[in-house]
Amino acid sequence: MNIIRYIIQKEFRQIFRNKAMLPIIFIMPMIQLIILSNAATFEVKNIKFGYIDNDKTSFSRELVEKFNASTYFNVLSDYPTAKKAKSAMLNGEVDVVLEIPQHFSRDLIKEKKSDLSVTINAIDGAAAGVENVYVNQIVQQFNSKIRVGLMHLGTPEVQPQLIETIPLFWYNETLNYKTFMVPGILVLLVTMITLFLSGMNVVREKEIGTLEQINVTPIKKHQFIIGKLFPFLILGLVLLTVGLIIAKLIFNIPMVGSILLMYGYTIIYILVILGIGLFISNYTDTQQQAMFIAWFFMVIFILMSGLFTPIESMPEWAQILTEFNPIKYFVQVMRMVMLKGAGISDIYPQVLKTLLYAVAMNGLAVMSYKKFS
Repeated sequence: MNIIRYIIQKEFRQIFRNKAMLPIIFIMPMIQLIILSNAATFEVKNIKFGYIDNDKTSFSRELVEKFNASTYFNVLSDYPTAKKAKSAMLNGEVDVVLEIPQHFSRDLIKEKKSDLSVTINAIDGAAAGVENVYVNQIVQQFNSKIRVGLMHLGTPEVQPQLIETIPLFWYNETLNYKTFMVPGILVLLVTMITLFLSGMNVVREKEIGTLEQINVTPIKKHQFIIGKLFPFLILGLVLLTVGLIIAKLIFNIPMVGSILLMYGYTIIYILVILGIGLFISNYTDTQQQAMFIAWFFMVIFILMSGLFTPIESMPEWAQILTEFNPIKYFVQVMRMVMLKGAGISDIYPQVLKTLLYAVAMNGLAVMSYKKFS
């Protein structure tokens, strides 16, 4: 135990002695959490909207006004012709163009129907799909209002029956995307820092030549590994603490579940990441190699974790591969515990899989480490 404690103390002194590394460990993750949580959003706002009003009646003006009143659309211009609207979309000046045909109001009154033309810039397919939903919602609201007015004009004795739906939003009542993104980004930062530091730690000993000196000492393999990796477990928990404080104070993210449960699962998860980092360091000779390999796996893990895109939308083969992605389980647990108040029984599958992952990765890392007999 004295040897392990000495190695741990040595590692902490080495970390805090490096003045250039301290901002990377503590300051940069906080800045990244604040910036990414505000920038990474699924919401589509400030949609550049243009229209062609060939009818120029009170009905057409009312329809345009509904788009103008929406918080999602930024009504920019009334184009005189479809050709000019097409040119504006080609130049990126407008994202959505609504064309209102001639005799729009007359057809609504006489024939009870009319057509609208909507052109959407679909280079970004996901954003175009959301914009299409927004347009349909506004048109349907306008349609419902017009139908009520026309029914009153045509048959005043018949009162239309309207069905009103009142949605109830659980776990994120304000529909704030930051509530969804902040826990995931916090997972990302904890993972990156602990993986990169642990992956480069042993490799650094190789580069500066101290590993050869350690080889001739009576230090045992498990003592060396525990002493080298334990400081990064503590650093990971410190990063989690700082991230949770920022999430609460700056973003007002609800923390419904048990804080102790989050820390307990995080310890198991960080053991997985430390095992991966040690495994990478065993097969690399320089810190650059360790960084590149760690980043290669990080990109795959992040994109297939459900952090930015739903796992359910992935192909079946990709969903199977996500079962081997530890970040997926951490993202799920953080969101379930923080936002839903999940207990240990609710996250039991994720805990079990992560624990098995930790045993497997650390076992492989220890076996592949052949510096000691």
